Amino acid sequence: MRFLPTGEQSEFARTLHGLLGASQVPAAVRAWGAGDHGPGRALWSRLAGTGLFALAADEAHGGVGGLGPLPVELALGFVELGRAGVPGPVVETAAAAVLLSELARPGEEGEGYEGYEGLAKRFLPGLVVGEALATLTLPGGGPYALDADAATYRFTVSAAGELRLAADPGEPLESTDPARRLSRPAADGELLAAGPRVLAAARTALVWARLLTAAQCLGVGEALLASTVAYVKQRTQFGTPIGSFQAVKHRLADTLLALEFARPLVWAAALGLAPWEVAAAKLAAGGAAYGAAMTALQLHGAVGYTEELDLSLWLRKARPLRDAWGSPAACRAAVLHER
Repeated sequence: MRFLPTGEQSEFARTLHGLLGASQVPAAVRAWGAGDHGPGRALWSRLAGTGLFALAADEAHGGVGGLGPLPVELALGFVELGRAGVPGPVVETAAAAVLLSELARPGEEGEGYEGYEGLAKRFLPGLVVGEALATLTLPGGGPYALDADAATYRFTVSAAGELRLAADPGEPLESTDPARRLSRPAADGELLAAGPRVLAAARTALVWARLLTAAQCLGVGEALLASTVAYVKQRTQFGTPIGSFQAVKHRLADTLLALEFARPLVWAAALGLAPWEVAAAKLAAGGAAYGAAMTALQLHGAVGYTEELDLSLWLRKARPLRDAWGSPAACRAAVLHER
């Protein structure tokens, strides 16, 4: 089994890294948290130009995934999104594209609504080219919708297997991260499809959402570690950089090891897409990102608490991402259930 990206995959990740590095992402994150989606939507359009969102759909529906979505390429891309702190329902949009692609697989007929193929043709083209954003709630994925006020489409799948399109963004809620705007989705809305096939597609979409969130966590953790290493080289005590202190070195080394142990789990999960492997990757990457946030906060000292410092944008993402699309307890249960 190959755990290293190919040259083409690495080049795609470098392209995204360069684009995001030149896109003033922190300003877009702050604007998004304040309710101004303009800079974030502009960034979204640039990301779509790389083909990122098209990776979540097959060629028959405007994607670039051949017979289906490309998990490894998407995971690589979402590491870069996490590293840059990109705002918006990126995971939810990709998971919605996977859900619709699964429903529209050949050989299945609609169940008296619009037809699965019709649903894919209605929604997927806008999602894969970045013209539309989607938020999504699924059984087992948490009760809240992310950025429903900014989303073009608001999909919900109930435990009974009903796929609905909500017109109302729902009741807004407080969030640890101002750039992750949560709401409680409305229970009603246009009924798009229902039945066992919807539930099966929802289970597949949940696995993808967990995988891509794990990849985001990995990127967030790497960004926090890089910022902290740079800071401890500059900050001095008693005329000496604090990065030379043994206790600081040990803390940074532990953070690096946690991230490096999580990385192959994420790649293995992307290659296999087994639900328990994805849950294990999410558990490890989420824990590593949260640990990196705690290390960054401690070693930055009081300055780490200030909102003016860009570091705060990543600090506030670590815990919500750790818990999104499967809390640590839920991921442990998924692993133990399989093993």
